[in-house]
Amino acid sequence: MAAPILSISGLTKTYSSGHQALKGVDLEIERGEIFALLGPNGAGKTTLIGAVCGLVRPTSGTIRIDGIDAARDWRHARARVGLVPQELATDMFETVASTVAFSRGLFGKPRDDTMVERVLKALSLWDKRGSKIMQLSGGMKRRVLIAKALAHEPELLFLDEPSAGVDVELRRDMWEMIGRLRDDGVTIILTTHYIEEAEEMADRIGVIDKGALILVEPKQALLGRLGKTEATIGLAKPLDAIPPAFADWPLALSDDGLTLTYAIASGEAEARGLAKLVKMLDAQSVDFKSLDMHRSSLEDIFVDLVESRA
Repeated sequence: MAAPILSISGLTKTYSSGHQALKGVDLEIERGEIFALLGPNGAGKTTLIGAVCGLVRPTSGTIRIDGIDAARDWRHARARVGLVPQELATDMFETVASTVAFSRGLFGKPRDDTMVERVLKALSLWDKRGSKIMQLSGGMKRRVLIAKALAHEPELLFLDEPSAGVDVELRRDMWEMIGRLRDDGVTIILTTHYIEEAEEMADRIGVIDKGALILVEPKQALLGRLGKTEATIGLAKPLDAIPPAFADWPLALSDDGLTLTYAIASGEAEARGLAKLVKMLDAQSVDFKSLDMHRSSLEDIFVDLVESRA
């Protein structure tokens, strides 16, 4: 098995104020994966990214990027990492092409107009190559940030809230672009408040809260383990109580007596259990007018995890 592209061990960060932003974080990122790092505001996401990218000095712990110790050989380690920050921080009077080429030069890479052209075309920026940054829309400026991060051909790309402040159409375009980058062999770590973004793209999910990494798991395994399915049954007439015949069923009755909620066990028996329940309702002369099913999303799981630690 190939060595991880990123290996973090025992990482801590305590600021002079005494605030402990990271508490012994251990994390390995496999080559070629898309890893989504989720957490509420102030959880430590940006501090963790900053530590890997050389913007934050850790208090203790080790970071190895492509096998290189980031503390001992920061220049070579950092050259393997690209960062797309949340904030639009770039020279507004520079042209798109020149600012991307300049970013490549910052990492000691020789001039390569063909490579810059390829990046700009991939991000639909080629037609804007001569435009000044100040003339671009917010969405285009964010694309420029991504182009700058890719200019030195990094193996590991951090996307910190990549679609913040962009419209739905552009967000979808960005998801497609991130998929293409992964296909090209780039390993991607993203933080996002749009949990649907993580659910759409990520191979694995990490949840950080109060500086501690509380969960790291493949997305599908997480959804299977912590997800749940509920059936909501709208009754034609209110019930005073759940009939005794259903005493062993995981049912809940709403306060107005008009809705039954059935917590469905996961697995192959889901459909059979619901079908049996419907037959029993009919046998007990309990009329219903609607039946809706809801399966937990990644957002439901995330909210439950964070609220349980509040």
